[in-house]
Amino acid sequence: MTVSIKSPEELDALRVAGRLAAQLLEMIGPHVRAGVTTDALNDLCEQHTTEVLHSRSAPLGYHGFPKSICTSVNHVVCHGIPNDKPLKKGDIVNIDVTVIKDDFHGDTSAMFYVGEPSIQARRLCETCYEALWVGIRMVRPGMRLGDLGHAIQTYAEGHSYSVVREYCGHGIGRQFHEEPQVLHYGIPGTGLVLEPGMVFTIEPMLNAGKRHVKLLPDGWTVVTKDRSLSAQWEHMVAVTEDGVEVLTLREGETPP
Repeated sequence: MTVSIKSPEELDALRVAGRLAAQLLEMIGPHVRAGVTTDALNDLCEQHTTEVLHSRSAPLGYHGFPKSICTSVNHVVCHGIPNDKPLKKGDIVNIDVTVIKDDFHGDTSAMFYVGEPSIQARRLCETCYEALWVGIRMVRPGMRLGDLGHAIQTYAEGHSYSVVREYCGHGIGRQFHEEPQVLHYGIPGTGLVLEPGMVFTIEPMLNAGKRHVKLLPDGWTVVTKDRSLSAQWEHMVAVTEDGVEVLTLREGETPP
């Protein structure tokens, strides 16, 4: 496994890309409401990315992906393809965006409520967000990725949720997906030892039911096998000399 250590100049470029990705999520949030299609959200994001952020949408055309963002609704775990089905009150939706600015990627995702969610849905989304931050706070030089994954898994399962194992976080930079793979479960004391200058995403996916998932025939959309609700949050982080820097913080975001 070859994990690139980013130079100060590369880190500056990734800060810019991360900030733009965060701004894209800030922009789209108010548009997530009943009656709006995920296709419409996709078009708004594409327009904003090109015309306002002066960037490119990384998912568009990536290995044939047909849209500019991923929209995963209710029991969709990840990689949902925007479509013409209107959102309805009570839905929860993950919007996953990645922008390319000056050849560097900014990658982040967040959960949004369509109207008032059920108590179960809100608790799932909030616990997933807390699990993300459990992982982020583990990041520092000398830490092993197995410790990070174990901390997220322990927190999630301690709240009676399951952790999806087939999909994980990843290194990022000039390439959309680089080494290392960042698992959201693991064994303490195992895995890559983190060093300053490493940049990767942490993006746990928690299910209200069992952890098992399946891929739909479109080749992209991943759903829970038992059709239970699923939630995901994602931030892009850099390992610093003494801890961690979150590169995709949204305006006014307050960690739990």
